[in-house]
Amino acid sequence: AKGSDTNIEKLLTQCKIYVELFDNIDSATIKTFIETAEKAISTRVSFVSENTDLQAHGMVIRKIARRGIRKPRAKFFTTNYDLCFEYAARAQRFTIIDGFSHAMPQIYDRGHFSHDIVRRENAKEGPDYIENVFHLYKLHGSIDWKRSGADIVRTEGSETPLLIFPRDSKYQEAFEPPYLDMMGAFQSALREPDTALIVSGFGFNDDHLSKPVMAALEANMSLKLIVCDVAFLRDDVLVKGDHSVAEVSAVRDGVSSYFERFKQLVRTGDQRITLLSGRFEDLALAIPDLVAQTERERHLDRMQAARGFGDGVPS
Repeated sequence: AKGSDTNIEKLLTQCKIYVELFDNIDSATIKTFIETAEKAISTRVSFVSENTDLQAHGMVIRKIARRGIRKPRAKFFTTNYDLCFEYAARAQRFTIIDGFSHAMPQIYDRGHFSHDIVRRENAKEGPDYIENVFHLYKLHGSIDWKRSGADIVRTEGSETPLLIFPRDSKYQEAFEPPYLDMMGAFQSALREPDTALIVSGFGFNDDHLSKPVMAALEANMSLKLIVCDVAFLRDDVLVKGDHSVAEVSAVRDGVSSYFERFKQLVRTGDQRITLLSGRFEDLALAIPDLVAQTERERHLDRMQAARGFGDGVPS
């Protein structure tokens, strides 16, 4: 297929409009197609397991979320439905605050985002905030979210996961609970002073996310924006091996106009913006590892290595 035929968002949008406007045999067939397509999407993004290579996710988590306990917790925002960050965080022994309770079943409550995790010891009067904790906001839902009555619960293997599927109505859906809580946190974070927003793998095709970024660049003079994407270089430039982003070079065909806007801001001297040509894996390597492992982390690594061996022979 060529052109718009490959745009799943436009296709599902047109199908949804037809079903809402007409009540005939075709609309019943199209409704079945929509259900099949959404189930196929859910199946496709349910790919993460213990054996999935999540090295890049683990590196990004370790380099960004490992920070001084006196600093605010790092916030990760993703439009992906999959569980890459959850599995990578577990492998790196990081704790996620994502709005769900720690009791079973895990139930979503926006108030949980204001909670934190501390270590209490008898010898200390005040709380001791633990290391390696970050916030995770899934702006378009997650493959392990499910609506149960008035609650949203976490459960893997749900046949009807709570997701914002690709179609034009996702703008309206994003401002309904629980997505409204995520969007509110995103917009609030953009207004914070001395904030850095690092973007990778996001095509800036969703106006409900792209417009707040542009508005924040206009209103928040201390906001730093780093965008890492292959959109800044055409295929013929990529094959040459020179991946530097030239000011006069055109962005890749068919990408969002926001990338050209960012380049225009850089050309006119906006030093708050940094543009990198690369994939998510390249960004993971490029981010400096500024915070060294704590003694507790080194201890856990030693214990994990010891548990994997018995009498010098791998178990």
